Amino acid sequence: QVQLVESGGGLVQPGGSLRLSCAASGSIFSINAMGWYRQAPGKQRELVAAITSGGSTNYADSVKGRFTISRDNAKNTVYLQMNSLKPEDTAVYYCNAVIRESLVSLLKNYWGQGTQVTVSS
Repeated sequence: QVQLVESGGGLVQPGGSLRLSCAASGSIFSINAMGWYRQAPGKQRELVAAITSGGSTNYADSVKGRFTISRDNAKNTVYLQMNSLKPEDTAVYYCNAVIRESLVSLLKNYWGQGTQVTVSS
């Protein structure tokens, strides 16, 4: 089984910064892509940022210029650096990864448990 473990969430004032991390462990042959989603109360889960195994990235328009996603392939870890945080960034942030567990396995989608980010004065 594959497990995604997230850390770095918390309470921060508007304009502040946080860095989230997510480490994948277990049976991993290869990781196709990793990303971050978020879900605010009463809202649908939305993609925040994603990065492929080749290093290409995509961001939601609302976070461009403020958030940066990065990946350490050797550690099977993805990061999300969040700067200039706004109250509307408040949500539960979920790590996502698309992983092959072995050479004969299909690609499977995995989710972390979520970490709370609250931006408030």
